[in-house]
Amino acid sequence: MSQIERIKQAIMADPQNASYTEQSIEPLFAAPKTARINIIGQAPGLKTQEAGLYWKDKSGDRLREWLGVDEDTFYKSGYFAVMPMDFYFPGHGK
Repeated sequence: MSQIERIKQAIMADPQNASYTEQSIEPLFAAPKTARINIIGQAPGLKTQEAGLYWKDKSGDRLREWLGVDEDTFYKSGYFAVMPMDFYFPGHGK
């Protein structure tokens, strides 16, 4: 098991994340070894959590536009790491 997979398993095993793990919701982050840009942002929104993919909403469209990259480059190139302030949608008004 890779270090990243161990980190992911630790996030999912945290008692504070039990409700997400029970629903088979995986933490949203990316940390490829090849990343050249690390995007640190807020916790994922409900749309991204439902999609199971970070920045998969209108704010992600805007971010990719600002970066000048398309979805394939953003998600599949390995150039971008994504580290949110929380790994799950925290709910409205929290």
